[in-house]
Amino acid sequence: MPSLVGSISKGDLPAKKVAAFTLGCKVNQYDTQAMLELFRKRGYQVVDFGAEADVYLINTCTVTSRSEAKSRQMLRRTIRENPEAVVAVAGCYAQVAAAEIWQIPGVDVLIGTQGRHLIVDLVEQAATGKGAPVAQAGACAAESEPVALSDAGIAKAEMRPGGTDLGQTTAFEELPIFRFTGRTRAAVKVQEGCNQFCSYCLVPFARGRSRSRHPGAVKDEVLRLAEAGFKEVVLTGIHLGAYGNDLDGTTDLAGLVEGILDIPGLQRIRLSSIEPLEVSPKLIQLMAREEKLCRHLHIPLQSGCDQVLARMNRRYGTGQYSEILEQVRRAIPEVGISTDVMVGFPGETEEEFRASSNFVREMAFSRVHVFPYSRRPGTRAASFPGQLPRAVKEERSRELLGLAEQLALDFHRRYLDRVVSVLVEEGRERTGWLEGLTDNYLRVMFPGGNEQANQVRDVLVTAADREGARGCLQDSPP
Repeated sequence: MPSLVGSISKGDLPAKKVAAFTLGCKVNQYDTQAMLELFRKRGYQVVDFGAEADVYLINTCTVTSRSEAKSRQMLRRTIRENPEAVVAVAGCYAQVAAAEIWQIPGVDVLIGTQGRHLIVDLVEQAATGKGAPVAQAGACAAESEPVALSDAGIAKAEMRPGGTDLGQTTAFEELPIFRFTGRTRAAVKVQEGCNQFCSYCLVPFARGRSRSRHPGAVKDEVLRLAEAGFKEVVLTGIHLGAYGNDLDGTTDLAGLVEGILDIPGLQRIRLSSIEPLEVSPKLIQLMAREEKLCRHLHIPLQSGCDQVLARMNRRYGTGQYSEILEQVRRAIPEVGISTDVMVGFPGETEEEFRASSNFVREMAFSRVHVFPYSRRPGTRAASFPGQLPRAVKEERSRELLGLAEQLALDFHRRYLDRVVSVLVEEGRERTGWLEGLTDNYLRVMFPGGNEQANQVRDVLVTAADREGARGCLQDSPP
């Protein structure tokens, strides 16, 4: 472990700097911001990740082998370029594969996905240079590995990733944020963990059981962010649609949204990913009725083939999925519906892939995220027969990506010669172009200056491609 005394001495608190790098989902982005808030409270200055800092925090992801590889790559590069700094590793990959991370020389702190309120204490303990590198107590034992579950074991599964029983974690870890640096919209984490145990997924092992944030804490945070000038918040969670299931029936996701609709200054509420069977009639009616609730749903599909869905343990069929989309579109004609689709799942035949592709085409999604199956040790699917060659998965990914681009283009062209409302993001000073999102997740670019940033403006769409649309402010000439 490198000597750290001096660069981060307690006698020079105002000079201490922390930088963070986040891999993975919106929940990870939120967790990073929450941990940076803790550093700010202790006198640290938050700087860009490329700047010189006393502490580097890397929040990792384990959803695919590629995300793990990126986590390791970023970790090694950071240690190599900043040998005197404290390097702290957090997140899902740290939780389920602590042994792999401890093998990388130069790691000082490992904290996983629980007890993140201790991050500053652990960093300062490491900074003393005394003893071995430190980990959150009981969270990331290096000798432990995820435990694969049989079908019979899912209902009562004990989570033991990283040497801790996350199955016993029943409380939402409250780490509030007060800002979301450099963004026009802020993510608000309202739920943690997952009880689904899809056969390919490590997330329940990394994040633990589903648990919900108290609605009062959510409202307080959204109020703070609205007062700070954010026009849009994105409600996010690992299993967002399960919000409220552990709150004794006192609320659900639709009820949570209703509770923040009246916050002054807040113009948009967006939902992150939600499982198909949790798109309730109440939620659909609320989205159709309330202008503040964005007309966009990201509803993971994973496969358009019923046989593959069953092997994935997805607990719905294509018939149910298409019926839900029909209900949504009937109530909300302008809704944008995006999805995730996996290709190359173990045993996926050519016929099953064709069925999945055809279903994706029929559903006419506005956006499709395509992922090749990634074998995750510790999941049930890792031991399934029929593991497909990389070349097959890559070829199917390319084909489905082509379809995804065509569907996106079709959706974007629907708005040619129409006026849309865009929440403007930071501009591109050198090009003179601004960009932003409509409420139904159409990305629009148009000429303008940064005085328009963080405003909702009407834009006439004059061109469209697979990436989005281009146009001009309605009060400007085309």
